Amino acid sequence: MSRRSSLLVPMKSIERELICPICEELFTQPLVLPCQHSVCHRCVRELLMPNHDDSLSTDAGSESSNPGSPRARVPSPSMEKLERLVRSGSPRPDTLTVSLLHCVCVCVCVCVCVCPPVQEATKSCMDCKASFCNECFKMNHPWGTPKAQHEYVGPTTNFRPKVLMCPEHEMEKVNMYCEVCRRPVCHLCKLGGSHANHRVTSMSSAYKILKEKLSKSIHYLISKEDQVRTQISELEEMMRHTEENGQLAERRASEHFEHLFETLQERRTEMLRSIEQSRSLRVERLRVQVEEYQGMLENSGLVGYAQEVLKETDQSCFVQTAKLLHVRIQKATESLKMFQPAATQSFEEFVLDTSKEELLLKELSFSGVPAPPVIDLSRCRVYNEGLIHWRLSEDSLPTDHHIVEFRKLGSEEEQESGWSASEPVFGCSTVLSDLSADSSYTFRVKSCRNRVYSPSSPEVTLHTPPAPVFGFLFNEKCGFSAERLQLSKRRDSVESVAGMSLLLAAERVQTGSYICLDYIIGDTGISHGRHFWAFRVQPDSYMVKVGVASDSKLTEWFHNPRDTSSPRYDHDSGHDSGSEDACFEVSQPFTLLAVGMGRLFIPKASASAAGDHSSRVLPMPQRIGVCLDYDAARVFFYDADTMRCVYERPVDCSGTMFPAFGFLGGGAVHLEEFITAKRLSYL
Repeated sequence: MSRRSSLLVPMKSIERELICPICEELFTQPLVLPCQHSVCHRCVRELLMPNHDDSLSTDAGSESSNPGSPRARVPSPSMEKLERLVRSGSPRPDTLTVSLLHCVCVCVCVCVCVCPPVQEATKSCMDCKASFCNECFKMNHPWGTPKAQHEYVGPTTNFRPKVLMCPEHEMEKVNMYCEVCRRPVCHLCKLGGSHANHRVTSMSSAYKILKEKLSKSIHYLISKEDQVRTQISELEEMMRHTEENGQLAERRASEHFEHLFETLQERRTEMLRSIEQSRSLRVERLRVQVEEYQGMLENSGLVGYAQEVLKETDQSCFVQTAKLLHVRIQKATESLKMFQPAATQSFEEFVLDTSKEELLLKELSFSGVPAPPVIDLSRCRVYNEGLIHWRLSEDSLPTDHHIVEFRKLGSEEEQESGWSASEPVFGCSTVLSDLSADSSYTFRVKSCRNRVYSPSSPEVTLHTPPAPVFGFLFNEKCGFSAERLQLSKRRDSVESVAGMSLLLAAERVQTGSYICLDYIIGDTGISHGRHFWAFRVQPDSYMVKVGVASDSKLTEWFHNPRDTSSPRYDHDSGHDSGSEDACFEVSQPFTLLAVGMGRLFIPKASASAAGDHSSRVLPMPQRIGVCLDYDAARVFFYDADTMRCVYERPVDCSGTMFPAFGFLGGGAVHLEEFITAKRLSYL
């Protein structure tokens, strides 16, 4: 019996495999679907086309016409049959998709499987753009098929594109990374799009660099976990103290206002009592005066008594009575002639002017001491004058004004002289005049609110230029190439663009030959003294030469024909080394320093004022300064933010000297505002 029962189990499993999950009968003309389900041919036809005529089926003639046939059945709606399939408990956990006839678990975060209960999705295929449970994923991605190579992630609804396309050129894949804009770009963006003059790198290099940076950042955060937990504890403690201090501040504020209310109530009571006393006294005086005047009326009071005295016939009695009566009558007569009320009806002396008190109440400072401002170094500039910018904290309340304090650093005598202060400033910037050249100054700012001053801002030290400021604009006439250089309307910015002639000269570039630079000079010259000017080179510039030029050689250099195949024609080989500037060529009118691609190229043979003789390439400063000492025949190049001299060299000052700039490839130069204004004003 045990052997027989052991054979019944597989027989039942085999029987289930022979039953159609739709009609729940033995298969007739079974079909094997791509999902490996087996169903009757008629069931599939009825599921997809419930109104279709089955007369063409092989068994339709006999079975459909015979109502008593065991195969006869009424076609059910397709949705009912689909639900019956889902409830059928098929051993394979898939779903029959009506439209595609293949098994896909279509869900958001739940896999709709045919095997109850409903299973949760555990994987999402980025190629199929669908989510699956484990069994369904295996069934739809069988080993040895292309689907097995599909990329899958955890359950998600965000099915990103397999390949990232360029947003500007929709049919192009991104394959480069723009280091200026910090975004992926395609080759069309670099060739002629908005990134033509930008520095780009390969996507693999950007991937490696960014992944390394991200890994280092994550590793740093993980290594600082104890510090983070400590800071979290400190913040939680601060939250508790903040709550307690806030409640304490509320109680104290209520107490202060209660004291104010009590004081006002006392003053109110006292004032009302004084008004009441004054009113009673005045009314009493006026009442007495009214009674006196009523006695002057006929047949009443004094006049009536006098009339009765006049009737007296006894002379001695009359004289005795009339003497005193006459005095009273005279006083009444004088009072009548000079009428004056015994009391005034006005209470002006009790009218209060509380405007000052109301103003004081409105100016009550509930924020205590104002928060100190912070000087914004990115917007500060110091020359002969100092432009100082500062900012307030985001949650700072409005202030009445600010005070800027500054002092010159140097000798002990200058240190002991103390701080100089500006006039009250009602904005967030001011200009300080009469600063000494080549000097360091310390600046600080404090805010005032309701006559209460904040602590001073953190001190900042700025260095003035080594010489007076020289003002100029770009000269659009001397050596200017309108085809390749574009000037701004104010002539304070110049940009180099790739012209057709440069593109046609590509053969020379490919053979390693020399190519020409486009030059432009300032419109004002220098014939004596020391002068300083500053400018910004656009970070994505390919190569820009900056320095000075002599007018005694400019005319000959620009107008005489030159051999275009000679290196002397262009003074630049197109290399990044800047080696052309190491030698001082007397035939050249220009004395220039190379800047480009985010770097500053120092010739090997130069002597740096900073004492660094080993480094030939430095990071490009945000602002570059040039100082020409005409009398000493030397030119100096500075980091204009720190006023550190990075390079100096002799220069032939035989004629008038002009600021000069040369461009190779794309690039731009922007003069500082104080240079273009030709006067030291920031208004």
